[in-house]
Amino acid sequence: MALDVGDKTIGVAISDALLLTAQSRPTIQRKDPKSDIEVLRRLAAENEVHQIVVGQPLHLSGKQSRQSRKIGVFAAALEKKLDIPVAFWDERLTSFAAEQHLEEMGLNWRQRRRHVDKIAAMIILQNYLDSRPGRTA
Repeated sequence: MALDVGDKTIGVAISDALLLTAQSRPTIQRKDPKSDIEVLRRLAAENEVHQIVVGQPLHLSGKQSRQSRKIGVFAAALEKKLDIPVAFWDERLTSFAAEQHLEEMGLNWRQRRRHVDKIAAMIILQNYLDSRPGRTA
């Protein structure tokens, strides 16, 4: 499972059982960390998740941002509460790529805004899956 964690929403993607492809899931509207983690716990249990990949929003220079530190705190709490390993994945430019993908599909800006987080999570997860040893491009 991959997450694109923002202040207001969490984009979610789940892989298939063979760990080959990423599929987006409905975006979660954030309430508070405890409620958000509970929603993710249920989703992880329903989908037999064994690892969570969290997008890490770094500066273009590669340095951590204030947002990446906030997400790090959330990810640590998530890992502790769910007892599922969390890995970070560089998410630089994934939201931009998601926006472009949705624009190419012909969605207007309002429609793109509703879907960008889950598409970004899907891109994060697919990039992570494709990077695993033994995968061929």
